Amino acid sequence: MSSSSAAPRRGEKAETAAPRPPIREALVAAAFQLFLERGYEQTTVDDIVALAGVGRRSFFRYFPSKEDVVFPDHERCLADMTAFLAASGEGDEPVQRVCDAARLVLRMYAENPGFSVQRYRLTKKVPGLRAYELSVVWRYERALAEYLRGRFAGRPDGTLRADVIAAAVVAAHNNALRSWLRSDGKGDASAAVDHALGYVQAAFGTAPAPAAEEEPEDVVVVVSRRGAPLWRVVQQIEATLGRD
Repeated sequence: MSSSSAAPRRGEKAETAAPRPPIREALVAAAFQLFLERGYEQTTVDDIVALAGVGRRSFFRYFPSKEDVVFPDHERCLADMTAFLAASGEGDEPVQRVCDAARLVLRMYAENPGFSVQRYRLTKKVPGLRAYELSVVWRYERALAEYLRGRFAGRPDGTLRADVIAAAVVAAHNNALRSWLRSDGKGDASAAVDHALGYVQAAFGTAPAPAAEEEPEDVVVVVSRRGAPLWRVVQQIEATLGRD
């Protein structure tokens, strides 16, 4: 008799099931599948964990709320940005540094364009998610502003300058990022963000020190009689310049 469950012969490899994704990734994948099929408001946490094949406690171990599963990487990115700014040296130009910090956010989006576009479309449809996203953006802006406040401490309007520059960096970055997302993630997102941040650096970056102003040249006008000897003219010029 033969059996389909017979052990593999020597030298043959037993077929193994594909490894399951980590729980966190499985929850995100299940959530977005249900959001697309049923809609965000119609999907519950219980629906998500059932599809992911995990318990309800597992969900809340990774995500405090249903909104958080839509933005699974922002906490990590915010931590990376904070560490990047904290590692800055005195020689780093502050505006350049915060622009580079903003590029960390772009990198997070560009790592998975399909997911980023999907999330962008979902966020546009759900007011609650839009409000949540704005709170996340505000936290990025605060991180940039705190760094700049430290660098501009003691300067006239240092706090005001820090807050204005941080807001400008976020606005420029988001303008380019959303244009890229509206194009379904096509094109060079980095080039678009670099172009946008270039405006911030041009407006607020440290300008090269102006060249030392040269002292204006003296212009001397000498009036002499026609036919006066040349030595007399030279004598008049020297007297006007105050030379001995």
